[in-house]
Amino acid sequence: MKLYYTPGTCSFAAHLVIRELGLPVELQRVRIGPNPVLVADGRDFRQLSPLGYVPVLQLDDGRLLREGIAILSYLGGLDPSGRIAPEARRTELLSWLTYIATELHKTYSPWLFHPEYGDQPGAVARERLAPRLALVDRHLAGHAFLLGDDFSIADAYLFTIADWSRALKLPLDDTPHLAAYLERIRARPSVAEALQAERAPQAQVAA
Repeated sequence: MKLYYTPGTCSFAAHLVIRELGLPVELQRVRIGPNPVLVADGRDFRQLSPLGYVPVLQLDDGRLLREGIAILSYLGGLDPSGRIAPEARRTELLSWLTYIATELHKTYSPWLFHPEYGDQPGAVARERLAPRLALVDRHLAGHAFLLGDDFSIADAYLFTIADWSRALKLPLDDTPHLAAYLERIRARPSVAEALQAERAPQAQVAA
């Protein structure tokens, strides 16, 4: 497989799941922006992703998967133990993935990635994020992870998005359970492995 990614973006969720499962993957770094290109050879990334955004996962047979939730779901299905995407809790898992995508991801994103919008996205995001992160915090008060005791693809997604709070200097003092959760996940070996690979000058292959 090939994962087309950009450091610091939502593509980290897919990369984190890949590392959790120990799947072999070739990383292809993308420079996003008005004219997104593949860093390795300068090709126009829109040949693979028409809107120019990551992640894109290229399967061994050449097929391309786009959209983060679809990619996470596909990767979760590669876990023979079923731990990271439990079929018995499919509806709950989908509920969290949808919530993260629509209520968190799309609130953080303009603030973080579109400075051309000025200061307004930040003000709007702070107001909108407070109750949405509070909901997650209340849930995590009684759970180690979103689905209970086991790390899932939804946790990979939530960690990736909520951790943008650090880059945006958004304090999480009012959501201590979420803050502790982010630290627990940050301590996982898979996070360090993914971060190290993404910082490397050339594509890395997961073992």
